[in-house]
Amino acid sequence: MWAYESVFYQIYPLGFCGAPFENDGVLEHRITKVNDWIPHIKKLGANAIYFSPVFESDTHGYNTRDYTKIDTRLGTNEDFATVCKNLHNEGIKVILDGVFNHVGRGFFAFQNVLEKRWDSPYKDWFYINFDGNSNYNDGLWYEGWEGNFDLVKLNLRNEEVVSHILSAIKGWVEEFDIDGLRLDVAYCLDHDFLRRLRSFCDSLKPDFFLVGETLHGDYNQWANDAMLHSVTNYECYKGLHSSFNSMNMFEINHSLLRQFGPEDWTLYKGKHLLSFVDNHDVSRIASLLQNEKHLPLIYALMFGMPGIPCVYYGSEWGAKARKEDGDPALRACFAAPEWTELTTFISRLAEVKKSSEALNYGNFRSVLLTNKQCIFERKSEHERVLVAINAEDAPFMAHFDAGCGMAQELITDTPHDFGGGSELPPYSAAIWKMEH
Repeated sequence: MWAYESVFYQIYPLGFCGAPFENDGVLEHRITKVNDWIPHIKKLGANAIYFSPVFESDTHGYNTRDYTKIDTRLGTNEDFATVCKNLHNEGIKVILDGVFNHVGRGFFAFQNVLEKRWDSPYKDWFYINFDGNSNYNDGLWYEGWEGNFDLVKLNLRNEEVVSHILSAIKGWVEEFDIDGLRLDVAYCLDHDFLRRLRSFCDSLKPDFFLVGETLHGDYNQWANDAMLHSVTNYECYKGLHSSFNSMNMFEINHSLLRQFGPEDWTLYKGKHLLSFVDNHDVSRIASLLQNEKHLPLIYALMFGMPGIPCVYYGSEWGAKARKEDGDPALRACFAAPEWTELTTFISRLAEVKKSSEALNYGNFRSVLLTNKQCIFERKSEHERVLVAINAEDAPFMAHFDAGCGMAQELITDTPHDFGGGSELPPYSAAIWKMEH
């Protein structure tokens, strides 16, 4: 699967393009801005892009009005088809946000229910009670997502609803040639629907990639041969920044051992979860880390651990934003991409990750662990790599059995001699490819 050898780049289009929060119905060709960023995305080393919602919605994209039409604030279907073609021409895969748990109040079928009530042919598309009332005083009650009545929950056990969604996805493949979907709130989706979706998408396009948004619980519920290829690794998202902020590398190491360790009981061996240090829903990592010197290190750890790394637009040069300042702050419009030392470092990590069998497919073993340092091994059939992190402001002499005398340090592309111990400079990361 191509996704397992990829580096993802996430864009939240409505914010990225500077669209108004409310859908004003005014057609603006804002999505073409992505074309200007393709050289930057390519230089960064990302070879897959994940677009948060692009379809017509009431406000933020997750309250869909129309699954077949690009949001008026972003442009036309033709605009987006050109963007996708340009990305594909540069070898960049395209993943769209599939928001199938709920729709917006502006969705045609729900509007029909509000108008015709009992007589609406769409009344069974939702969870409706005509004897109740909603926050909007509709004179009927309906189930919203987690109590949000602007997000009307779809009945995914209704054949017409499922057909509508599958037809839309087929349209996205035909019109935009997309390569996969990220499923919003996948942890809420009906499991039979997910099985149906997987089977349908497998028939549409070979290696069509499905990744689901999950928070906690056993990820095997959703990531398995019958449902999704991957899910978001929120457990390690927390472990990553928490380990640096508390200077306790045992935390992330514990999560990685629990998920991917050598013992038979570990949870996700052989699976490729989506790794990230931030996204459109959480504070940017540069605002979350207490020590900015840790910023390159957390990316090195994220790229080195098992999983598919995903970088959120703007964070590659250290943009800041806090969750408490509201979602729009997290989904900023940048006039142009920036390039900093951090960006250069991430681009090196991306190249290393994509070309390493061990980092893409290798198992996980902890080699050395202190509060402020960690070294772990990623080993595949033909390659063995060690990832080393020193989060301390002082050099650290690491003594361990490397199993060989020499290695190539992949970030700097320099030889490394293990004889007499390995000195890790202050605030440093190394990825050693071991000699055979």
